Amino acid sequence: MNLNAPDQISNYIGGSLRAPIHGKYFDNINPATGEVYSQTPDSDASDIEMAVGAAKAAFPNWSTTPAEERFKVLNRIAQLIDENLDALALAETNDNGKPLWLSKRVDIPRASSNFRFFATGLLHFSAESHSMEDRAVNYTIRQPIGVVGCISPWNLPLYLFSWKIAPALAAGNCVIAKPSEVTPMTGYLLSLICKEAGLPDGVLNIVHGNGPNCGSAIVKHPDIKAISFTGSTRAGRDIAATAAPMFKKISLELGGKNPNIIFADCDWDKMMRTTVQSSFSNQGQICLCGSRVLVEESVYEKFKEEFVARVKKLTVGDPLDEQSKQGAVVSKLHFDKVMNCIALAKEEGGKVLAGGNALQPEGRCAKGYFIEPTVVEGLGANCRTNMEEIFGPVVTLQSFKTEDEALQLANSSDYGLSATIWTQDISRANRMAMKVHSGIIWVNTWLLRDLRTPFGGFKNSGVGREGGWEAMRFFTEPKNVCVEL
Repeated sequence: MNLNAPDQISNYIGGSLRAPIHGKYFDNINPATGEVYSQTPDSDASDIEMAVGAAKAAFPNWSTTPAEERFKVLNRIAQLIDENLDALALAETNDNGKPLWLSKRVDIPRASSNFRFFATGLLHFSAESHSMEDRAVNYTIRQPIGVVGCISPWNLPLYLFSWKIAPALAAGNCVIAKPSEVTPMTGYLLSLICKEAGLPDGVLNIVHGNGPNCGSAIVKHPDIKAISFTGSTRAGRDIAATAAPMFKKISLELGGKNPNIIFADCDWDKMMRTTVQSSFSNQGQICLCGSRVLVEESVYEKFKEEFVARVKKLTVGDPLDEQSKQGAVVSKLHFDKVMNCIALAKEEGGKVLAGGNALQPEGRCAKGYFIEPTVVEGLGANCRTNMEEIFGPVVTLQSFKTEDEALQLANSSDYGLSATIWTQDISRANRMAMKVHSGIIWVNTWLLRDLRTPFGGFKNSGVGREGGWEAMRFFTEPKNVCVEL
């Protein structure tokens, strides 16, 4: 098939490409150039109503489709994503601003892996039975919920869109999905892939629009029984306030302010390479980035000198240039937010060791939204810069003397998504891992992901878990049947 990014994106409802009912669109901007390159539907409750109708009509057949047939369709979607890697990666980079090599190496391959993983997983998703000796046998079955809503963010557009959609479909649900209005293109292209793969009409409906008009209509609709959302803590709080009184199932993967804890006995070269990556990958726009770098006092000055030198060598420029290590941040709105956060860090007394400035590359990217990778030191644990999620190419450095002090700094945030611990002392690594208040702990590595493991965080980082059987369980309802012997 031939995937091309259109000048005007369409919704995908009931197996057909459709204009928004009220005919409204807004601009889709390439963040690397600052120029409009397509139009996105400004859908609202009427479009969601149409999508829910299509999903309800498709649910009886899809929910009873044999597992092997569902596997074939989802696996075919994965194959088509792989076959269209170049087109999807280019669309992702033009939408998001990330380097093209990163889209090709990480985002699009992970999207196909998500569909392939849950396609195979549905074949092995099993029920339980419990024998009451000679009295009775209980067996527990898991049935699809019905129509579910999946709302995904702009930082890893197809990667996280598929992370939600694939398990929902695998479990037998029909889906109303909304990609971020900031990065809608690969969501649109996925609709073409699903049609080509033979996904029955109405099983997946992709509706484009903003949060207030479109996203809230998904959350509020009485026939959408579960909501899976990834995004800001503020938006997650609003979703919970609406969905909880309606007794909907909710899975909220929210923000992070992740500590990167570095002890003096670490594998220095590996730690340094990985810390640069974990600080600034995707322009720092990954919820798992280590934005608070905590370094043992005895090696703090050594770390600072080498880390800053490496950061200053990161090439920021045109995402289509293979030499660019950093691309543009996702939008003008986000650019302004990050620049304001850098200004706040200075107001709070922080010293900028590297970066801190906007960039204007030459050529086609002269009007793009580029920010230098920024390193700040001299701030306390409880200042706003170290407490609030920036979600950009900005990290802070802090030192500690003891394990207890490192734990106190690591756990000082209201967030608890992930943490990285660097030490060669396995006993220390395990002690720290047990006590750090985060849902995901990496020891001597970062972003090494096994799709079978639970994904999610503590505190303001969200509610529930995604990944593996956790996702399949979320998108099903357990029913126990007791048969007396």
